[in-house]
Amino acid sequence: MSAKTKRMSAEEKRQAILGIYHSTKEVYTEKEIILLAAKAGVNQNTIADINQALCDDGLVDKEKIGGSNYFWSFPAKKDRRDELAHQETLKKIEGLKTNIQEAEARLADAKRGREEDESGDRAKRMARRVEVHKSLAAARAELERLKQNDPKEIANLEKELRLVTDGAHRWTDNIFSCKDYLVKKRGMMKKEGEFV
Repeated sequence: MSAKTKRMSAEEKRQAILGIYHSTKEVYTEKEIILLAAKAGVNQNTIADINQALCDDGLVDKEKIGGSNYFWSFPAKKDRRDELAHQETLKKIEGLKTNIQEAEARLADAKRGREEDESGDRAKRMARRVEVHKSLAAARAELERLKQNDPKEIANLEKELRLVTDGAHRWTDNIFSCKDYLVKKRGMMKKEGEFV
């Protein structure tokens, strides 16, 4: 019986397959990479999927020539991709620095005119502003309270009351008309019509 081997994680399998490409710096067919990866200790059933995942991530290049797929990866490609990502990050940092400077300039503009002067006028004006807002809120509350006695509101309520009353009378008339119809045309007794 053979000794039990340690199972490899998905990341270890990826690194093993990528190491094969980078150590030999050659182009392989799918069958060749499966054989080499199996020798490196990667489970043979997962090699094709992991190799495809490396292609999808852009770490391995793939080209179909004729009826065969060829795979390759060189260490310089990873270095170049890292360098491009670094340059992109530096551009973003410069853009953010510019945004910070613009925001600081806008903040300085907003603070201008809000500084406290020696006589303390700004504090007095701000206190006055708070008082005015409180009195405005109190006035609005009083207006809402007094709206109940507003002649327009009372007229609207009376109009609505008339509409509701007319509707109640109309339906009461309809009910009596139905009872009369049932008694006269359908031959019901008056007492039976009361229960309908």
